[in-house]
Amino acid sequence: MRIGEFALRAGVSPRALRYYEQQGLLPARREANGYRAYDESDLRLAVEIRTLLAAGFTLEDTRPFVACLRSGHDSGAVCPESVTVARRRLGEVDAEIRTLLARRAEITGQLARSCGGCAPLSVERPPHSGGVPR
Repeated sequence: MRIGEFALRAGVSPRALRYYEQQGLLPARREANGYRAYDESDLRLAVEIRTLLAAGFTLEDTRPFVACLRSGHDSGAVCPESVTVARRRLGEVDAEIRTLLARRAEITGQLARSCGGCAPLSVERPPHSGGVPR
């Protein structure tokens, strides 16, 4: 399939696909007329990249996941290199959460000191994954 259809099916822009190709993440197959050509296995790669980027991984982080899929695995997350990247990224997210909680505590303290009767705004929590509110 050509890049326009492929981009629609993958949920990314043609520009992003060209960038993924430039970075060596997607194959660079060309038709006789020079147009890029993609197949279903390429679609799995593009969707994996898009999903990982949406979850906060960097483009560089996606490499082991893509390599895992290319090696024939059903999931890009089952190879040891992918697990290593996921664990590292989870640690980074946990550190970001700790930093944000510390900032929140500092701001809450400042608010309490400056406005004795002011309560901090409540934080809305996302719905529980089971659909039942907490």
